[in-house]
Formats: sequence, structure tokens, C-alpha cells
Amino acid sequence: MTDLPYSQLAAAWLVCSLGFTALWWHQRRTANANAVDVGWAIAIGTLAAMYALLGTASVPMRALVGVLPALWAMRLARHIHQRSGHAVEDSRYRYLRAHWSERTQAKFFVFYQFQSLAAVLFSLPFFALANQPGSLQPGQWLPAMAVWVIAVTGETIADRQLAAWRGQPAKAGLTCRAGLWRYSRHPNYFFEWLHWCSYVPLGLGTAAWWVPLATQALMLLTLLHGTGIPHAERQAVLKRGDDYRHYQATTNAFFPWFPSSRPR
Repeated sequence: MTDLPYSQLAAAWLVCSLGFTALWWHQRRTANANAVDVGWAIAIGTLAAMYALLGTASVPMRALVGVLPALWAMRLARHIHQRSGHAVEDSRYRYLRAHWSERTQAKFFVFYQFQSLAAVLFSLPFFALANQPGSLQPGQWLPAMAVWVIAVTGETIADRQLAAWRGQPAKAGLTCRAGLWRYSRHPNYFFEWLHWCSYVPLGLGTAAWWVPLATQALMLLTLLHGTGIPHAERQAVLKRGDDYRHYQATTNAFFPWFPSSRPR
């Protein structure tokens, strides 16, 4: 790890900082910060592609490092844009706007720059893997591809099932229990985390083995205890009340499993 070209990280931070500054300016003009979520996904995919182009690893390794995150990022960015690109500002950002009643835009600027640093942090597995010596082995790419396909397919299915549920007027105010949502209250988050696990096998046998492992652990903590499930659960209870409380009492929050017939 000591011989890695850390100048790539400096370039990554500069690219992200400029990109998120543009998004901050867009937020300032529109009073809507929803685009930052799209920008975060695009930033990750862009950095992965940049590392793949500049890296020193074997061509097959750099191809996987560049292509897999880019495809994931394009799907996620498209989904987020379709869901919230033209919607009222997300409650997370409305809360910040109300909480930061003084010097709001200055604080939003710091927030956006923090998002750029977070994008660089979560891109570290791709930076490390794209600069590892040695050839790519079947024991690395086969499990990585298998987990990636399962994760991205599962997340896509979960998103589409939820969108189909929300598109039915008769289901308004009711909790989605269709398909994957029968087995987890947040299957989209579960498969999002699983996607980050797909890069762990690529690090096997390299000096960077711990980087993708640590990153998936950080993503798990973020989803379970940070900006993922806690906020989503609070909003769901506010919107759906007892129906969602019953869902909470019978269905796992994260890891898919069969629902309980009686409240836990």
C-alpha cells in the first residue's frame, strides 16, 4: 500500500470537489438538494473509471474495477433521478434547511464538500484494486461477478416492486409487502450493501485485501445506523402509522427472512 500513486486520490478529490460545488450552486438556485444523491452515485462511478484508466494493475482487474462500479452507478443514479429528480425536496434536506436557519448556504456548501470527501472515501477500494500487482485469478473474479449480479439484480427488482406498489392509488397509505418487501423492510438497502461486498473477493491475495472489506463494513454501518434505515423508518411511521408499526413488528429490518406470523 505504501507504493500506491496517491496523486490519483488528490485528482479524485479535486474532481469531486468541483462537481459538488456545481451541485451546490444548482441547489442554491432551485432551493432543492435532491440532486446531491444522484451526484454521489455518479461521482463513485466516475472515480472508479478514472482509477481504471490510470491504474497499474492488470488489464482484466482494471476492466472490472472500471466497469462494475460504473454500471452500478448509472443504474442507481437513473433510479434516484426518476424517483426524486422533479419531486419536492427530500425531508432530510428540508430538515437541514430549517435547522440551518442562519448562514444556510455556507453550511450547505460545507455539507456538499463533505459529500465529495465521502465519495472519495467510498472509492478507495477501486483505487487500491486498480493499482495492485499480479494477475486476476478465477477465485477473485468469479465470486465477485456472482455477488455483483445478485446484488444489482436484487436492488433493481426491489426498486421496481416498490415503484409498482406506489403507483396503485388503492395502496395509498399502506406499507408495501410485495415481493422482496415481504422478507425485509429495506431490501433495496440490503442489496445495496451486498453490492459493496462484491469487491471483497477482488482483493483476495493482494496487499489491499482489507480496503474493500472495511468499505463494505462502513456502508453497513451507514445504512443501519446513519442516513439509511433510521431516517427511512421515522418517515414511514409518520406516513403510515400503525400499519408500518405492525410491519416493523413482523418483518426483519435489513437481512431478508420469512416474516413472523405474530409480532416479535
